[in-house]
Amino acid sequence: MTSNDMDYLTIALPKGKLFEHSVSMLTKIGYTAEGLSENSRKLVIANEAEKIRFIITKTADLPTYVEYGAADIGIIGKDVLLEGNKDVYELLDLKFGFCRMMVAVPQALKQEKLSDYAHMRVATKYPRVAESFFHSVGIQMEIIKLNGSIELAPMVGLAEIIVDIVETGRTLKENNLVEIAQIHPATARFIANRVSFKMKFDRINKMVEGLKPLIESESKA
Repeated sequence: MTSNDMDYLTIALPKGKLFEHSVSMLTKIGYTAEGLSENSRKLVIANEAEKIRFIITKTADLPTYVEYGAADIGIIGKDVLLEGNKDVYELLDLKFGFCRMMVAVPQALKQEKLSDYAHMRVATKYPRVAESFFHSVGIQMEIIKLNGSIELAPMVGLAEIIVDIVETGRTLKENNLVEIAQIHPATARFIANRVSFKMKFDRINKMVEGLKPLIESESKA
C-alpha cells in the first residue's frame, strides 16, 4: 500500500442488482462522486475533495479486489462471499438484496427425502457451495459448473438438480421446478480488506457507524 493509496478510501461496487441501492445508501451517509454510474466508461471514479475512489466491478470479481487490497471496502452479496471464500472482513449485513440459495428439481423428479437424489447431477453457478451442502447432508453428487441460465440444465438433460439463488421463486415455477431445500439466505454485505481495516480504521469505522442507523431505519420501513 503506497502513501498515495493511504490518502484515498477505495470503494468497490458491484454491477447488477445491488448497484443502485448501494450507491443510494453510501450517498445518504456522504460518500459519492460526480459521474458515479453503473454505465460509466471510467474505470475509477474519484471524489478528489473527499479523497474517495470508486471502482465498479463484475459481481464475482469484487471480493478479489477487496482481498488483495485494490479496494479497501466493498458491497457484495452473501452468495458471492460463500462461493468465493475470500479472506476479507465481513463488517455489516446491509439487509437489502434479499435472496436465498436453494436446491430445486423438476416437479416430476421430486422425491420424499434428500438422500433419494444421491449420485444425480447438479448444475450450478456455485459449485463450492453446492458441494459443501451435499457433503454436509451426506450425499455424493456430480457437480456441473455453469455460468448462464441454470434452469435450462434440467430441461435439456444436462442435470437433474440445480443449486441457485432465487428471490420470489417465480422463475422456478415458470420452468416447472420446485424447491426441495434451502442452503442459505443471502443479502448484501459490507466487507473490508484486512490490512485496510487496520490502516484506515477511523475512516472505515466511520462508515460502519453511519450505515448502522440507516440499515435499521430501512429495515423498519
